[in-house]
Amino acid sequence: MFRHLLIALAICTAGIAPAQTYPEYNEIFVNDFADLMTDSEEDLVRNKLIELRNERGVEFTVATINNLSDFGHLGEIEPFATGLFNQWGLGDPVKNDGVMLLVSRYDRRLRIEVGSGYGDARNDAMAAIIDEVIVPHFRDDNYALGIDRGVDAVIHEVTGTWPGEFNASLTERAWNRVQRFLGWIGDWIAVFYAALAGFGYRLFRKWKRNKPRICPVDGTKMQKLGEANDDAYLKEGERVEERLKSVDYDVWVCQSCDHRTVEAYKSWFSKYGACRTCQFKTLEGDSTIVTSATTSSTGLKRVDYHCKNCDDRYHTHVTIPRKSESSSSSSSSGGSGGGSSSGGGASGSW
Repeated sequence: MFRHLLIALAICTAGIAPAQTYPEYNEIFVNDFADLMTDSEEDLVRNKLIELRNERGVEFTVATINNLSDFGHLGEIEPFATGLFNQWGLGDPVKNDGVMLLVSRYDRRLRIEVGSGYGDARNDAMAAIIDEVIVPHFRDDNYALGIDRGVDAVIHEVTGTWPGEFNASLTERAWNRVQRFLGWIGDWIAVFYAALAGFGYRLFRKWKRNKPRICPVDGTKMQKLGEANDDAYLKEGERVEERLKSVDYDVWVCQSCDHRTVEAYKSWFSKYGACRTCQFKTLEGDSTIVTSATTSSTGLKRVDYHCKNCDDRYHTHVTIPRKSESSSSSSSSGGSGGGSSSGGGASGSW
């Protein structure tokens, strides 16, 4: 009987998932929780969004997070974006014309969510902006430029006007078009050369990683072990790093004298840092705002660290810089406008 109760309890609890939560906004325009932009880059985007609201009454927010799982969400980005949009109440409650650009950094996914007032009319255009404007920069790890250019394109899509041109003369608009075209050409040239350089580097790295190794002891050719066999030669912390995909290891063994060489290759996009205790790249950090920053005082952020290898746990406090005046004015005028989304928009990945 007791055994049956345990089985029933296991079945009932197996499907329990972490509770779904959403981040609380600091302001309505820019909430860069993943720190993808500098303060000056945030201000550049923020000023465009403030202008959009003042000139056209459209509420547009940019939000970045590290992982969807940080908020108990393990599925696709679409339902999370819709829920966050509605939780924050973006846009006018009657026109439902709000817009949100959501970036989940380590999931490598993003979405442009639009208010229900747009219906499905903007979905294709938002998909094109993601694929053609934002993602090429994200693939080069230039998140700030991708967000900035994406914001420009979305504003133009929903208003027919580029940022900074709402009250511009025809001459000024014509000159701005020339500058945008030259900038667009420059961007694509830069993207092309960056992609070419990245492809060349990957080929070089692959060649260098797989070229034959010579044993330093007896001068014979060494053999590279496969992933299934090299774990036996790795330390426990190194195996944990491989499991977390923060570091990948190659093991070369000399068949004559059994000399072995272990080579480490760090991941470019890992969220794990080096642990202060065991030194392995298995440390995960989770940030919590203790005190929000204002224009008159700094804020305080608590960062809790946990090592997945040695289980060391500790925390630090980080000072949040004071907000600029433009940030203050935006946060006082935004938030909980009452708008909603029914899931319109588009998603992408990089």
